[in-house]
Amino acid sequence: MEINLEEQFQAKIEQEIKIEPRDWMPEKYRKTLLRQISQHAHSEIVGMLPEGNWITRAPNLRRKVALLAKVQDEAGHGLYLYSAAETLGMSRDQMLEELHTGKAKYSSIFNYPTLTWADMGAIGWLVDGAAIMNQVPLCRTSYGPYARAMVRVCKEESFHQRQGYEIMLTLCKGSEAQKAMAQDALNRWWWPSIMMFGPNDDNSPNSAQSMKWKIKRFSNDELRQKFIDVTVSQTEILGLTIPDKDLKWNESRGHYDFGTINWEEFNNVVAGKGPCNKERLNARVKAWENGAWVRDAATAYAEKRANKKNNSTEAA
Repeated sequence: MEINLEEQFQAKIEQEIKIEPRDWMPEKYRKTLLRQISQHAHSEIVGMLPEGNWITRAPNLRRKVALLAKVQDEAGHGLYLYSAAETLGMSRDQMLEELHTGKAKYSSIFNYPTLTWADMGAIGWLVDGAAIMNQVPLCRTSYGPYARAMVRVCKEESFHQRQGYEIMLTLCKGSEAQKAMAQDALNRWWWPSIMMFGPNDDNSPNSAQSMKWKIKRFSNDELRQKFIDVTVSQTEILGLTIPDKDLKWNESRGHYDFGTINWEEFNNVVAGKGPCNKERLNARVKAWENGAWVRDAATAYAEKRANKKNNSTEAA
């Protein structure tokens, strides 16, 4: 009797059995994971840039150290995720080549400029908050290495979100100018943050299959709605106003209604036409080229240690 590998694969998915690197998997499942995990890794690495820009300009030593630690965490997240993607058969060099040539994408949110210190608060509160909504379900994603990597990522992202909200709260308790700066940051980051969840479900052709494979657990629109519902009450505590005149509680739905998202802006940013797309990509390419000597030195050292170990073993 012929064994149907796809049926066996889907049965494992339904039984919540993790798929591991050496397990059989449909080629489309592998490619879907590679696209998602590498994009996630690229987002963590590119996401260091807008925040790294403010490390030397943080208002005090405490803020400087906290921001430095956050950027360091994001480098670690990229490392975990690149490692998870490598288990699917693509090298890190290949993934980075696709990033540098523009073939691979990263989150559109990181193509916006950070104009004031309040942006560090808005990014932590809104951007990392949206990321948590997306990423907590990934701790239960069907691919084992990805799910395990996400456990630590989500713990650290939760800290980043609280750190950002505390910055916003401090500004809102300060002078009128500081609160105005916090409101301005909210105005600029609100809509890009809710775009982070991706296109509406009707325009997201891969979502249904990803949910069937349990790569994703919730649809884009479900996660976006959950984020908005949670964030409204947080905004009220801050005493700020969400820049959406159509935002209102819908008693019959049990959720907030919200305005129309500017998908033209989203598509332009994804296509490389955002405010900082070229700047971000150029910075990553420059860092890769300038770091070549470090990679070469590390490789040479590893080879030297391996040869020394082999010679010692043969002598024994």
